[in-house]
Amino acid sequence: MATPPKKSLGRGLGSLIGGGVKPAQPAAAPAAAAAAAPAPVAPGLLLQELPLALIVPNPRQPRRDFDPAQVQELADSIRSEGLMQPIVVRKAKEGYELIAGERRLRAFKLLGQPTITARILEATDASSAVLALVENLQRADLNPIDEALGFASLMRDFSLTQEAVADRLGKPRATIANSVRLLALETEIQGYLRKGQLSAGHAKALLGVAEASHRLLVARLVLEKGLSVRATEAEVKKLGATKKGQRKQAEKTVVADVQKRLVSHFAAPVTVVRKGGKGSISIPFGNDDELARLLEKIGIKI
Repeated sequence: MATPPKKSLGRGLGSLIGGGVKPAQPAAAPAAAAAAAPAPVAPGLLLQELPLALIVPNPRQPRRDFDPAQVQELADSIRSEGLMQPIVVRKAKEGYELIAGERRLRAFKLLGQPTITARILEATDASSAVLALVENLQRADLNPIDEALGFASLMRDFSLTQEAVADRLGKPRATIANSVRLLALETEIQGYLRKGQLSAGHAKALLGVAEASHRLLVARLVLEKGLSVRATEAEVKKLGATKKGQRKQAEKTVVADVQKRLVSHFAAPVTVVRKGGKGSISIPFGNDDELARLLEKIGIKI
């Protein structure tokens, strides 16, 4: 299945850093690490060499899977060309917490390097989470599910609305809403999205199927036949038409059964008309005696 084109954000990582996340003043490394860490480099840019042992992962890292081959490729590039861009961290209770640059950090560990160049910022939990999400969206597209989990995490953990998340990321609110809707899909379908077997367009079409069992059947059909998004939409529409026809037939059957039982109960011609959730029951009578008999059947005495 073709890889979707790389998306861009309305706001870059740099603009988010400059608009509300304040660079921290370089601080002396803890005594235990002072000997291992060289003196700060490029102090005008607030960069510092930090021991890898002092850097802890970002607990709000939106990317769940890191391709070992991509990390190895990055390590080879760093070995050959050096680190082109420093990682971004913030101070933690002990050491530093990574904000952006997980793959770079992993590549350095793979190379056995003791230190890495880092930019140290002062950032709140919310700002750190936003920066981590933006960094991942810009460098290499997250799969649709990890992206949706990132948006949902911002809303859940920091009590942000969809509008607030959209504003922070420079995206339309509808983009956030449509992304988060993917988390309503079954685990199996989410797995297909994580692996790139289905696209977000396929998933959006599948959300049009009301019943989970039918959704799974359509998803498997899409994989089996390699259906495009448009073909998937056609399958969903076809299924909807089939279900509508089945519902109408079921309604007719129920109405016919009710009418038959009423005819038997009243010993008279009965007509049942039903349309949607409304309808009527008609029982004709020829004279007062027939009316009295019908009313008695109903339980009304005159």
